[in-house]
Amino acid sequence: MTGVCVNTSPATAKPASSPYERLAALGIELPPAPPPIAHFVTHVQEGNILYLSGQGPRKADGFLYSGKVGAEISIDDAYKHARLTGINLLAVMHDALGDLSRVKRVVKLLGMVNAVPQFGDHPSVINGCSDLFVDVFGEETGSHARSAVGFGSLPGNITVEIEAIVALRD
Repeated sequence: MTGVCVNTSPATAKPASSPYERLAALGIELPPAPPPIAHFVTHVQEGNILYLSGQGPRKADGFLYSGKVGAEISIDDAYKHARLTGINLLAVMHDALGDLSRVKRVVKLLGMVNAVPQFGDHPSVINGCSDLFVDVFGEETGSHARSAVGFGSLPGNITVEIEAIVALRD
């Protein structure tokens, strides 16, 4: 999905009700869903559950953020990378479902952080994605169970990778 998002003034805007209205209020335009980097699919739907393959901090032009969190990458930058990864997960959800309003609940995230061994603040990094999902879907639908863990490396040396499980409306 591509399109123009209008950033509305909070003083004149009514509360956003749909995920797309919330995205527009945040000034976020969904990029096309990133393609898989190997022999797998971006998502699998089984019944009313959507499983999303891991996504990374890929900009719409294909640029991937890389590096070690706790070394050359700060927590603040890694938080932004996790937020961007969340935007990519939303793009895959939109591509899979055709409408983000079909999301009944974000059930679980697995957030992986490419960090130096001494780094211990993985939850603060993955909050970038978690906070985005609550902003887009609201507290009840966007809040989720989560694991935020450190890895010695990730594909392409990317800073974060996040996968999600989402429950769908009937």
